[in-house]
Amino acid sequence: MKPRRKLWIPVVTGLIHREGKILLGKRPKGSLQGQWEFPGGKIEIGETPEEALKRELSEELGIEADIGALRLAATHTYGERGVLILFFDVVFWKGEPKSQHHVELKWVPYDEIRQHEIPEANRKMLDRLMSVIKTPMA
Repeated sequence: MKPRRKLWIPVVTGLIHREGKILLGKRPKGSLQGQWEFPGGKIEIGETPEEALKRELSEELGIEADIGALRLAATHTYGERGVLILFFDVVFWKGEPKSQHHVELKWVPYDEIRQHEIPEANRKMLDRLMSVIKTPMA
C-alpha cells in the first residue's frame, strides 16, 4: 500500500521593520497559543502569495501594505502536515498596526527576537531568518 501523501499548507509572512525593530504578534487561543509570530497567514485558492499577505495584514493588523521582495522560503513539518513558509519584506504600509487577531503586538529589536517564544518552524530557521532581517532590503 502506498503511503499517504502529507498535506502541505502554503503560508505567507510579513517582515515589518521600523527603526531597527520588527513587528511580532502573540498568537491567540488555538494552535501555537501564546507564541510570538511574524504577521501573515495561509494563501487562499486563487491568490498570489503577495495578494494573500496583503489580505492577511489588512485582516490581522488593519493596515494597507505594499509587499516587497520574497526574502526567504522554507519548510517545516508539524506531524502529518507540512508548512511552506514564504517571508516577504513589507516595504510600506498605511495605518498604524492594531491587534485585530493577535492578543498583543510588539516592536522587537532584532537582537531580542531569540528571547521570545516563537513557533518551532521559525526557530528552526532562525539563523537564516536573522541574516535576512538584518540585511537591508534590495
